[in-house]
Amino acid sequence: MKATLNRLFDHELLTRVEAKDILLRISAGEFNHVQIASFVTAYNMRPISLPELQGFRDALLELCVPLDLEGRETIDIVGTGGDGKNTFNISTTSAVVLAGAGYQVTKHGSYGVSSSVGSSDVLLALGYEFTNDQDALRRQLDRAGICFLHAPMFHPAMKEVVPVRKQLGMKTFFNMLGPLVNPVQPAHQLFGTFSLELSRMYHYIMQQSGRRFAIVYALDGYDEISLTGPFKWRTIETEKLIEPEDLDLPRLVQSDLHGGDTAEEASTIFRNVLDNTATPAQLAVVSANAGMAIHCMKPEQSITDCIAEAWESISSGRAKQALERLLN
Repeated sequence: MKATLNRLFDHELLTRVEAKDILLRISAGEFNHVQIASFVTAYNMRPISLPELQGFRDALLELCVPLDLEGRETIDIVGTGGDGKNTFNISTTSAVVLAGAGYQVTKHGSYGVSSSVGSSDVLLALGYEFTNDQDALRRQLDRAGICFLHAPMFHPAMKEVVPVRKQLGMKTFFNMLGPLVNPVQPAHQLFGTFSLELSRMYHYIMQQSGRRFAIVYALDGYDEISLTGPFKWRTIETEKLIEPEDLDLPRLVQSDLHGGDTAEEASTIFRNVLDNTATPAQLAVVSANAGMAIHCMKPEQSITDCIAEAWESISSGRAKQALERLLN
């Protein structure tokens, strides 16, 4: 590790093979927490390169616990986190709305590290029990249209990194990796990224995947469609800038999206959205993200119709039913 750290401190880049090898060795417990912390923070002092990101992803996918969906076609909707905006759990709420709209969702996520409450925190507060039992997860998909893949259960090799990330309490390159290492590698995926450069790297990686995808980056820094300003939308076919008004939705401000500081506060907002008793801003931003995820799967359908489909999932009570089926 000393030689690798010296190279990083000299601003050298690792090759894809070297990046994969070092993360495999970290996962095998070859290095202590001080060395791991030094390695992780090196990437907060300079941008990660595409080969490094690919190599780290290769390692995590090689080591992850697989999940066989037996032919089920699913979608994930997930942000990198790390945008520092402390929004409520928009992606996770939108995932349940997608399930209510009739799509099968394999949501991948974990505890909050750089934000107050992550997707795992809010689902735990709602009463969801994490599992990596394949039969149980397939039953949840069939019954509720959604299952949750709690990252620590599917990436046990990362147990060496978890305490370091928690103690650092800041954005690391693992935020960049999370959305890319869903064990299912679902047929469809809507990604949110915290930087424009990262969205470009995601675009390159996903072009090689053969899967349908869309990548969003809000120009004011959100890793999701925030409706606080324009956002960049990238798919394999197109790249464009979209304004909230283009979605026939209101323009919001940051305070509209505040997520609270505890899992209990976050879970209250989560339930309020699905009960259709949340604020108009909260309902609008969830409808936007779920609607654009539908548009990712069905690009031939107009954006307006896709958002209407998402809104119908909430207003009809089907999104709430999906959550109840998931929890029971």
